[in-house]
Amino acid sequence: MYSDMRIKDLPFDDRPREKLREYGANFLSNAELIALVIGSGSVKRSALDVSRDLLNENKGLESIINIGYEQLMQFDGIGDAKACKILASVELAKRFNSIKRDHSKKITCPCDAAYLVMDDLKFKTKEYFNIILLNTKNVVQEVKNISIGSLNTSIVHPREVFIEAIKHSSASIILIHNHPSGDPRPSKEDINLTHRLFEAGELLGINVLDHVIIGEAKYYSMKEEGLI
Repeated sequence: MYSDMRIKDLPFDDRPREKLREYGANFLSNAELIALVIGSGSVKRSALDVSRDLLNENKGLESIINIGYEQLMQFDGIGDAKACKILASVELAKRFNSIKRDHSKKITCPCDAAYLVMDDLKFKTKEYFNIILLNTKNVVQEVKNISIGSLNTSIVHPREVFIEAIKHSSASIILIHNHPSGDPRPSKEDINLTHRLFEAGELLGINVLDHVIIGEAKYYSMKEEGLI
């Protein structure tokens, strides 16, 4: 049902902008933060109403991370300008997060590798196969994407994996990919591919230390589970 209440009609302490000034941005709900981004609603609906509908339709903030322009334009109260504001805010959040990550850190355990890439991969709707390149002291040189799509041996070839390690004179690598389903347990194809890349690494003198699979805020390490 439509609401004819505007944000300025709400009690003073319930207005997102006033709450932010008084208590700080971390005090606001997701809907209130989005309402501040879009600024206004429609004739009959407040920005807060539109924001709540957006979150409810997409089952929370996580789904909005991968939302597209055309999807946003389908919502009553969201036009071109508001859609662009939301998409720009999402992209800024991703870039701030990438700045926060320390790619010069040392990998000492599977969780270090998982948390280095988890924020990037856990919401992806396709499988991303990446590698973490390490020097002789297990310090991260770079994280490289090798393929996007269903994981199989035709998409992920040892040539593409190890050419990056050779370019960077890497001593070792860690294989990383995500499962959009949220379940990080490896498939038979995951295990077979890991063994193939492990053997290729032995021939080249570049150690494959682990294959870490990212799920929904959790991970699976084949090294920890004794699969390599």
